[in-house]
Amino acid sequence: MSINENFAHYSNLFIALALVAYAAAFFGYCAEWAFGSRSRIGAKASSVGQQSAAVPAQRAAEQATASVGASGVAVLTRTADEAEEPTVAGGSLRAEAVGRFAVMATVIGFALHFAGVLFRGLSAHRVPWANMYEFSCAAALAMAFAYLVLLATGRKARWLGLPVSFIVLVTLGLAYTVLYTDAEELVPALHSYWLYIHVTAAVLSTGAFGVATVATILYLLKAAAEEGKLPWLSGPLQRVPSSGTLDRTAYRVIAFIFPLWTFAVIAGAIWAEKAWGRYWGWDPKETWSFIVWVIYAAYLHARATHGWKGRAAAWIALAAFTCVMFNYFGVNTLLTGKHSYAGL
Repeated sequence: MSINENFAHYSNLFIALALVAYAAAFFGYCAEWAFGSRSRIGAKASSVGQQSAAVPAQRAAEQATASVGASGVAVLTRTADEAEEPTVAGGSLRAEAVGRFAVMATVIGFALHFAGVLFRGLSAHRVPWANMYEFSCAAALAMAFAYLVLLATGRKARWLGLPVSFIVLVTLGLAYTVLYTDAEELVPALHSYWLYIHVTAAVLSTGAFGVATVATILYLLKAAAEEGKLPWLSGPLQRVPSSGTLDRTAYRVIAFIFPLWTFAVIAGAIWAEKAWGRYWGWDPKETWSFIVWVIYAAYLHARATHGWKGRAAAWIALAAFTCVMFNYFGVNTLLTGKHSYAGL
């Protein structure tokens, strides 16, 4: 089938409008941080966070592990301590108003973003994640979706809005300006229903891992600030939850999404057998996908067996996401293999 140029134009338009909406959301979250009442945040944080500051970072990991059921799947429900965490607005009506505006702008941006990805697929009569531009758009969409899911579950996750909106904005902006390619038909190797299954799982996993990484980085900064090692960040970091809550959030997201990444690797192997006659050939993309799986599995195993906890586990999670990024950018641009057609 030929490319539908009208749908391709609508896709580009929706992506451009989504960038505007995400930019409005980002500035809204910035305003919420600026207008939030520092005194109220500090007072509530001190009442809730004194115990967290006195407890070593390892205790947070134990609390996170305790929130996981016997099946190993994270429980996405709030604890009593999390319900009392200070919010970014800190009780300021002005900050609360701009915070709600930021969330609304995020929802609008997500809707426009989704429309852009949808029309990209309709224009080419296929799934819209067959190259780096399309995968970047889809992964940014998955990250925004993961953030909105956390909000919808009733968790006080608006503190994630600022970093998540920034990352989504940068990722989508780079895709639109640097990685953009015109809509085109699939190469023969990609003509398979496994493209729907395998890459969809990889896209959703990548977006969720990105959200977990934001929480992990904030955990490391917050834990250091609570110990007095980063006094210049102690003020701004009062706007985010305690290190224990940040640690639990990162752990739960990774534990929840890891089975999907496992499925993505298995589905890729099945597709490889259908397309190339072998399940595994140590192609660079296959190898690095497996490396990502191994490191995240090590992270979850360390947490579940009461081994490495706190900072040690957080550094494992960061190493895993670094491999995720290399698997995407490095493998696609620096290495050659059977997945080379998925490059720029």
